[in-house]
Amino acid sequence: MPTLLRTLVQKNLKEWDLKLSHAKFAYNRTLVRATGCSLFETLYGINPLSSIDLSPLPTDCKVRFEAEKRAKEMKKLHEQIRAHIKKVNESYKVKANKNKKGVEYQPVDLVWLHLRK
Repeated sequence: MPTLLRTLVQKNLKEWDLKLSHAKFAYNRTLVRATGCSLFETLYGINPLSSIDLSPLPTDCKVRFEAEKRAKEMKKLHEQIRAHIKKVNESYKVKANKNKKGVEYQPVDLVWLHLRK
């Protein structure tokens, strides 16, 4: 996020507060590697193209979801995200443990302990 904001501000250091909302929107819209979807999609179930997509519509033209149907959709999305996170964590685990040797000690084995404060 700081790099994104630095790129947006560049030489206009006094206008960082004007660019902050754009940086925040862009950050929340990018895909998160661990979840496979954006923060907006995780929270709201949609990935808006612009900030206007998040503003409430007039009540006469709002799309009305049944609460139960919407809750089931969000639960399904969160289950998919949870499964994706588990899959990504397993791949991280495999990569991290690729060069590690499995050492198993027996009760009669001697080991060297270095105790320090």
